[in-house]
Amino acid sequence: VLDTRKGVEFEKGFIPGSINIGLNGQFAVWVGTLVDIKSEIVLVTEPGKEAETVLRLARVGYEKIVGYLEGGPSAYDGKLDKVKSITSDKVQQEISSGAIVLDVRKPGEWSIGHVRGAVFLPLADFPENLKSLKKDNKYIVHCGGGYRSMTAISIMKKLGFNNLINIHGGFGAIQDAGLEIVAEEVTA
Repeated sequence: VLDTRKGVEFEKGFIPGSINIGLNGQFAVWVGTLVDIKSEIVLVTEPGKEAETVLRLARVGYEKIVGYLEGGPSAYDGKLDKVKSITSDKVQQEISSGAIVLDVRKPGEWSIGHVRGAVFLPLADFPENLKSLKKDNKYIVHCGGGYRSMTAISIMKKLGFNNLINIHGGFGAIQDAGLEIVAEEVTA
């Protein structure tokens, strides 16, 4: 199940096991990176976005669209899952209670600056790079602005990680919150 709604809608309720890759971001890039082209796909979209989603998927070679959930997640018979999201002013409190910061940005973004003590696992390497994580730990997942972190969280939830927190506003919001930011030394 591929859910193409915006992350702020996805977090309120989604079909368990679905992957969120929003149409509002680098949709084709992330679908191509994270979804097997041979997969049969059922879509969950914002109302009226079904045809656009199918077209955009077909443009990058995804043609096994087997249907979509008319009416979105509210038409689903089972219990919807949710994502806990917090504002940046709550991050330090979560860290103090044992949460681990998980940064899913690109290597260049990480090297410019990241939260001291954060774990770096780029979204482009999911799910392979998740093998080093313990499913019982609490993770605060962030990217630059929130798009990629919701995708990462959806993949992690599909794989059995359940204690996950998203940060509204991503790394930009974290910087504004005053957490200690460090940069990698660049050697020539």
